[in-house]
Amino acid sequence: MSLGYGIVQLDVTIVNVAINSIGASFGGKMAALQWVVSSYTITFAAFILSAGALGDRIGAKRVFMAGFILFVAASLACALAPTLVILIAARALQGVGAAILVPNSLALLNHAYADPKERARAVAFWASGASFTLTLGPLAGGVLLKLFDWRSIFLVNLPLGLLGLWLAIRYARETPQDSSRKIDLPGQIFAVLALGSLAGVLIRGGEVGWRHPQVIFGLGAAIILAGVFVFIEHYSGHPMLPLAMFKKQTFRASTITGVLVNIAFYGLIFVFSLYFQRAHHLSPLWTGLAFVPMTGACFVANMNIGRISGRFGDRKCIITGIALILAGCLALLRIGQNTAYGWLLPSFILMGGGLGTMVPPLTHALLGSVDKSRSGIASGVLTASRQTGSVMGVSLFGSLIAAGPMMVPGTRMALMISAGVLLAACAIELIGATRNEGEIPDSRSNS
Repeated sequence: MSLGYGIVQLDVTIVNVAINSIGASFGGKMAALQWVVSSYTITFAAFILSAGALGDRIGAKRVFMAGFILFVAASLACALAPTLVILIAARALQGVGAAILVPNSLALLNHAYADPKERARAVAFWASGASFTLTLGPLAGGVLLKLFDWRSIFLVNLPLGLLGLWLAIRYARETPQDSSRKIDLPGQIFAVLALGSLAGVLIRGGEVGWRHPQVIFGLGAAIILAGVFVFIEHYSGHPMLPLAMFKKQTFRASTITGVLVNIAFYGLIFVFSLYFQRAHHLSPLWTGLAFVPMTGACFVANMNIGRISGRFGDRKCIITGIALILAGCLALLRIGQNTAYGWLLPSFILMGGGLGTMVPPLTHALLGSVDKSRSGIASGVLTASRQTGSVMGVSLFGSLIAAGPMMVPGTRMALMISAGVLLAACAIELIGATRNEGEIPDSRSNS
């Protein structure tokens, strides 16, 4: 299960390191490079809820294995793509495979451990596997680009995906099937349209300016499509996004926090991947090495946070993690064209450690707020919200860089926006701690 989540996360950092090389190979502008990243996260976010529901309906194991097959096939298509358009389309298909893998891996994990404490440790280990691939991704991407070219970063998914498929066949136990779970096709269609429109308008804003009629019209269309999606979900007999779940304070706060944190963290990964290569003129290998302390700190935090959250509670760990990321962003606000890497390093460690501190307890708290039979859809909602944040962060921050005369002004603006959304996330979690649920109940005892 951890490998299923890990291979998905691997393609976040490994592709970011290669994005400059992909642009050089195809001659793509900033908008095209944003689509290489965003097409993956759009389909990942948009299809994950249906994938979770499908796992609940016909069994998470068989759906999980199908996700591995699709992810491997799409990775091969990315490696063989002759044009940038085909690469973007293959990345979108890869995102569908990722959407299938993540919620069903967590659903299988949730059903495999009956004891709440064991399940909490398992979730932490599951997340740490993804943190390990996040750590490995920049370095592996840099080495592969040094030895071969950018196509090799997609070929590495083939042996990993086949190994995951074999492990799932050999060891995973099928979950109970719930034939009452239906696929919400109208909701699925409007989810893709709304998220794609939002990403498109944010990317387009960096090309033509934020006051351009196309941008204003596109923003209005995205809002209308999102409204139609919510309307469908409210009246649907089998919604892909059960709005009733949001009546729970813990569920609501965790979902919104997931959006806000990913806007900041993954948007900044995209920005700094280009900053190192365009402002510091680092090679892909050295760019990958520059991210290792950040992702390494995330891995270390993931490995230890299960025990810590068991002692202090999920809510405190979530707030602490957000505060660490925020501190890292604030310390970087004075970044310049020639800022030494040693000056950036402490902030990178804070940001990576903060993400590793907050994600496992955030996941555990959300799962603890719903019945186990809804674990597939609940984990899908959290992952979809986080990937939606990633889409928004990459699209918006990439546009800020494209609109500015240099990397530095756009990078500073991205850091200021990140600080703002992280402050909002802190406020949401603090408010949740003082309301009817107080400190998040130890969900190890109520799952």
